[in-house]
Amino acid sequence: MIETLFPNVDWEKAWEKTVETLYMTGISLVWIFIIGIILGLLLFLTSEGNLWQNKFINWIISAVVNIFRSIPFVILIVLLIPFTRVLVGTMIGMEAALPALIIGSAPFYARMVEIGLREIDKGVIEAAKAMGAKTSTIIFKVLLPESMPAIISGITVTAIALVGYTAIAGVIGAGGLGDYAYLDGFSRNQNDVTLFATLLILIIVFIIQFIGDIITKKIDKR
Repeated sequence: MIETLFPNVDWEKAWEKTVETLYMTGISLVWIFIIGIILGLLLFLTSEGNLWQNKFINWIISAVVNIFRSIPFVILIVLLIPFTRVLVGTMIGMEAALPALIIGSAPFYARMVEIGLREIDKGVIEAAKAMGAKTSTIIFKVLLPESMPAIISGITVTAIALVGYTAIAGVIGAGGLGDYAYLDGFSRNQNDVTLFATLLILIIVFIIQFIGDIITKKIDKR
């Protein structure tokens, strides 16, 4: 039945490209999670009225985040070609796509982390400070646990956007389902291949959203 609907699909290649998409998404997501939380914490802590209040540092971090968050992903890939070549030795393939995926998505996630931290009741933070809690204790025992639902929800949204970015990266030689849809589908006028690759991407997105929603509901104590 499926073979009839998609007669031109190379099933082995489709699976290989799916794995490539999952690889790029998974590796990037780990780094985005780490970098995004660090940047989000710095944006929050250095803002006015918080523990490390510093207008200059906050402005610098905010400017960097806003710049990289605003650059269209295709342009970012091109701009990062020299850096990518130095880092991984090539500008083609899955590994070459990782720097652009991480740098393009981490600032977006950092803003979502900052928003989550700002939603925390300031009374909870003040109570921790009044009890003599150290900054590290406040970060790991108050800020991160209290904002965890927003952090998980944010990484879910970021992961979905990241799948879309891998498809764009695939069109310019990174591999994955975007590469499969463009080279084997669009370029060869095989619409069933393009449609099948699109369906696979949608399935990945739905699975990510489903898992993210379950985790968010479990850790949300409100």
